[in-house]
Amino acid sequence: MTTNHLHRELAPITEAGWKLLDDEARDRLTTTLGARKLIDFTGPLGWDHSSTNLGRTERLPGPDDKGIVARRRRVLPLTEMRVDFTVSREELLDGERGAADVDLANLDMAAVQIASAENRTVFHGWRQANITGITQATSLPTVPRVEHFSDYPQRVARAVDLLLEEGISGPFGLALGPGHYTAVVQATERGGYLLSEHLRRILEGPIVWAPGVRGAVVMSLRGGDFLFESGQDLSIGYSHHDADDVHLYLEQSFSFRVATPEAAVHLTSGGD
Repeated sequence: MTTNHLHRELAPITEAGWKLLDDEARDRLTTTLGARKLIDFTGPLGWDHSSTNLGRTERLPGPDDKGIVARRRRVLPLTEMRVDFTVSREELLDGERGAADVDLANLDMAAVQIASAENRTVFHGWRQANITGITQATSLPTVPRVEHFSDYPQRVARAVDLLLEEGISGPFGLALGPGHYTAVVQATERGGYLLSEHLRRILEGPIVWAPGVRGAVVMSLRGGDFLFESGQDLSIGYSHHDADDVHLYLEQSFSFRVATPEAAVHLTSGGD
């Protein structure tokens, strides 16, 4: 997880300390980066990778009036995302001594914050970064989602039907925010059958915990529809330190685009 611009070699952190931090970040991010479990991920292509080729051009006036035809390639610039946090130098020293309960709460919060922001960007867009999210891009009608989860299978089945009617094949996945995910996995239907198992049978794919998602999204997992391009993958960098704390950050660069708008359906409710 180290590259020169992260300045890790300047930090008062040993190799073992960096391993502790990297392992903690990886564990927390693997759990929280829900969108990545459902979309196509390309990369990492490096910090110096600056844009995604869109494969399209726009017409330009020629440099003179002698019949020159000019076109400019269109690209989507990568966006950088960063969250700062601190780690106690004393806690890092205790980790060196073999402590099993090193306090890395600030790192954990930063990981959840940046992963949630990534999920939210993928599903709901980021206007300032010129990223259109899945729920913004979809050309299919939304399916109203009710607060009582007893008829949730019918809602998900309706979303799958909409996708199939568009010629979009499965398997399909379901992205849920934390509250809705908890309600789904804990709910049972008549006869004690788990609601989550019923949904997985309809989807023929996973149910994913994705902080940052509003409502729910049913989407095809066939590939090629939702494209995430990573420049630098999520990495820990060093900013500075003082007598008590080391000031660090989590950082990444990426682009996201929807190639097939009709490959997802947004399940909405009045609060979404």
